[in-house]
Amino acid sequence: MIEQQSVSSSPPGGARLPDRADAARYLILTVVFICSACGLVYELELVALASYLIGDSVTQASVVLSVMVFAMGLGSLAAKRLRLRAAFGFGLLEAGLALLGGCSALVLYAAFAWIGEARYALVGFSLAIGMLIGAEIPLLMTLIQRFSRQEADGTVADLFAADYVGALIGGLAFPFLLLPWLGQLTGALLTGAVNAVAGGALVLTLFGRDLTPRSRWVLLTVNVLVLSVLATAAVLVDDFERAARRAVYGDGVRVAVHTDVQEVVLTGGRDGPLELYLDGRLRVSGRDEFRYHEALVHPAMRGPHARVLILGGGDGLAAREVLRYGDVRAVTLVELDPGVVRLAGTDPALSALNGHAYDDPRLRVVHADAFSWLRGQGAGAGPGGAGGGVAGAEGGLYDVVISDLPNPGITPSTKLYSEEFYGLTARVLAAGGRLAVHAGSPTAQPRTYWTVDATLRAAGFGTSPYRAAGRPSGFTAGPDRSKSGGPAASDWGFELAGMGAPPPLSLPADVPPLRSLAEPILSAGARDTEETRLPGLPPSTLLHPRYVE
Repeated sequence: MIEQQSVSSSPPGGARLPDRADAARYLILTVVFICSACGLVYELELVALASYLIGDSVTQASVVLSVMVFAMGLGSLAAKRLRLRAAFGFGLLEAGLALLGGCSALVLYAAFAWIGEARYALVGFSLAIGMLIGAEIPLLMTLIQRFSRQEADGTVADLFAADYVGALIGGLAFPFLLLPWLGQLTGALLTGAVNAVAGGALVLTLFGRDLTPRSRWVLLTVNVLVLSVLATAAVLVDDFERAARRAVYGDGVRVAVHTDVQEVVLTGGRDGPLELYLDGRLRVSGRDEFRYHEALVHPAMRGPHARVLILGGGDGLAAREVLRYGDVRAVTLVELDPGVVRLAGTDPALSALNGHAYDDPRLRVVHADAFSWLRGQGAGAGPGGAGGGVAGAEGGLYDVVISDLPNPGITPSTKLYSEEFYGLTARVLAAGGRLAVHAGSPTAQPRTYWTVDATLRAAGFGTSPYRAAGRPSGFTAGPDRSKSGGPAASDWGFELAGMGAPPPLSLPADVPPLRSLAEPILSAGARDTEETRLPGLPPSTLLHPRYVE
């Protein structure tokens, strides 16, 4: 028996042999460390994929974490049945966990691509992986006690210390190593392989004599099969990703890159309408983007517009409309993702669509988070219209600010539609300056849209709401293509805001020729938007975001 073999003995002369019990104990704790790191990577992988495929990162993180913690409790209870065969049970458990965790990203992405629904797969994987993780510690406790001379409480402390340190390493490895170097799919497969090797090696080497010959062959065969599946998937992962991308975006994918911020996919543009997707969401369609950008930009240009600030808009299309005015002297564009700007300036189809805006010497690009940049630029400046200070590295306040940011219903964007954000924006506006905000669809998402309006007013702005018609599921399309819960958006909502009184909603006298926008259309859009008004909504703040439909 292992217990008898692990007792140390003394050779003649009193010299002490190395203590095999301590070595075995440290080996078990090392495997606890590795398995804990792998388990947290699986957990973070599910959260990241859920946020990307389904949207609303807070909700999806809450679902994954709560289901997994619940399942871990179930797994701990279920582990009682395996304690009499702890070594064999732990070996099978780790092989199953490696297979499920390693393949979870592939299956979730496949469900999203070919079925259009990832929620049920997400809950299923969270439940299954959580149960297997929960069963690990009880079985490891049984195994390590065979080699421990400590009391039970000391052994438990060692196990949990190794578990927590492993969780720390896994939690840091996922965003800083696995995700940027390998991506979500290959990173999960590699983690599964490490998990299988660690669990299988521990059982087959240290506890091999506890197993029957049949059990040893079963474990060896299962681990070989699991590693073969993971290795095959890793070899084919690029082909799988291309096929899944075609299923999501069609056959016209020309560019697909993972930047440091997001996935950028560009389709069409040569033989068909250009479409730009950011993290699975349609952000630009060449068929009707002019309706959106004309409505966003030109009403705000009525009045002084020598200096213009664009927040977001890395595709260059809002800049295209601004730069059509010959008396615009300087445009500052603040875009978080350099990859989008690079693509917009170099891709022939996209740069042609944006009128080669990045070649215009009046345009200056800053790669930064809009909130942080405004906070830095506005430091020491008072609100626009109150005679307050100087903003911007090149000096001077802005006559016009264009907020061309993702939909406020997307969780990472909520801070860019908060009262604090609009307060910072007010500090860089010149007296009489105007702010134009893309605020979501007033027909499909009226609560979100009118919350933007309430938030602007709470920050001291007067608002003029309006909308522009577009295609169903235009730029507001979510990544989960079977998502229900409201009608498809067939319009874009905007807010034209100024400090104090609402600015007049009309086009400037020197407006260039437009394809879709005219005074009657603008007036009709304002009337239609007013019919959707939801009064009495509270503003959204950093500590209390309210953009939930």
